[in-house]
Amino acid sequence: MTRPTCFLSVDIGTGSARVGVFDDHGVLLGEAKAPIAQHRPFDHHVEQSTTDIWRAICDSTRRAVAQAGVEPAAVASMSVSATCSLVLLDHARAPLTLSAGDEMWNIIVWMDHRATKEAAECTATGGAPLDNLGGVMSPEMQIPKLMWLKRQRPELYARIGYAADLGDWLGYHCTGIDRRSVCMLACKWTFDPRPGHGWDQDFLARVDMADVIERAGLGEDAAAVGEPLGHLSERAAADLGLSTGCLFAVGMIDAYAGAMGTLGRSLDRDAAHRLAIIAGTSTCHIGAHPERCEIPGVWGPYPGALCEGFVANEGGQSLSGALLDHIVALFSAGSEFGDDPHGALSELLLERLESGDPAPDIHLRPDFIGNRSPLADPQIRGAIVGLTLESPRESFIKVYWAAATALVYGTRAIIERMNHYGYAIDTLHLSGGHNRSPLLRKLYADGTGCRVVLSEAPEPVLLGAAVAAMAPTRGGDLLAVARDLAPGEHVLEPDPATRALHEARYRAFCELFDGRLESGHRQ
Repeated sequence: MTRPTCFLSVDIGTGSARVGVFDDHGVLLGEAKAPIAQHRPFDHHVEQSTTDIWRAICDSTRRAVAQAGVEPAAVASMSVSATCSLVLLDHARAPLTLSAGDEMWNIIVWMDHRATKEAAECTATGGAPLDNLGGVMSPEMQIPKLMWLKRQRPELYARIGYAADLGDWLGYHCTGIDRRSVCMLACKWTFDPRPGHGWDQDFLARVDMADVIERAGLGEDAAAVGEPLGHLSERAAADLGLSTGCLFAVGMIDAYAGAMGTLGRSLDRDAAHRLAIIAGTSTCHIGAHPERCEIPGVWGPYPGALCEGFVANEGGQSLSGALLDHIVALFSAGSEFGDDPHGALSELLLERLESGDPAPDIHLRPDFIGNRSPLADPQIRGAIVGLTLESPRESFIKVYWAAATALVYGTRAIIERMNHYGYAIDTLHLSGGHNRSPLLRKLYADGTGCRVVLSEAPEPVLLGAAVAAMAPTRGGDLLAVARDLAPGEHVLEPDPATRALHEARYRAFCELFDGRLESGHRQ
């Protein structure tokens, strides 16, 4: 009989599903990924399919286990990190399609902003749930999305028999047990996990969603991250190529898995000095504080969303890496920089930076689809100022520089807001795609004035989900597992020689918001 010694981590991203197989020391033994399709029927509408995602997960799992060179029975447990996308099933628990004539698309993706009006109405109601959301409801959260369905697609809303975050759906699909993660419910559903709180029925009634708890099958409590959910069903085990002895542990939102994978050894009394930055297509800024910090424009406080004993706050930028991709696509000169334009531009701009600011007169407001934090305003739009009639190539290079610095200054604004309301952040733990860019790594340090800790974990998000997977086999002590599996790291200090450059650029950046960034700290 094969002794279970490995742990499986699933990460469902925006464009792909990834699976990693880890040993009990946190070493990544095998990894595979498969693409996930998207459907964009209208502006601001983005949809996906659980059928397609399950196919991608099964394919990736089989290949990752094969690459790891282990027997399926060696996988003791598994867990998941996922985007905060909304899964819809009907009363028979079959996919409930959003697009007429196509039975495939039953997920409203996290970045879908169809519910902007409904989110504003939630904000206008006020009430206790808004105190846990930085004072503003985002269209990326689940209640406004379901409000939109109830108003715009009442016939579809009436057929809902199950609605869940993507990560919770995977746990249900794998085990047949419907129990929701505190990370998903607290962060995206207005659930307050503190004793005696839970769902705010008055708030739900005011936005005409009093029926949502029963309709979505939400329940009255939440499961801790890393809590054992159940063993794989025979069907799930067969599809995944695993055994029914594999335990599924409650997972978390992908950004929180990234925070777990990078903050592991730092979740102690100094946690309030540290900020996890999970930066790829979008960017999430996650802090863990021993006390509740209510911060205008920053999501949270979320007790237990990351782990027991800490209260999480979450800032974010809906577009970061995607903004840089957009800048490359927007300018014809972007095609001159080969198959890896970001790498080529990083090298070029670092070289130019040695002589001073590569574009002192060009500045950019990066909120092309609204500002998630710290202004929490989905109506803000992007702007580029200072362009001249110089060559298209030079204009492109300088706008790219302005975009890269603007993303970092947006992070600085979030840090300043969090520090004003109880944090003392001076250290950033960077993971995700931005961690692979020498330019962005340097800018995060120099542009914020913070130390930047670079994890040696090849896949911090997968590692974070592996921590959750391993917790049931270690007595349920999530923090102990996170510390045990914490990878090596090295530190990048801010360069004092660039301080004046970034102070000048940051002042110009703030001016693009008509003083709203400064005034926000005095709210």
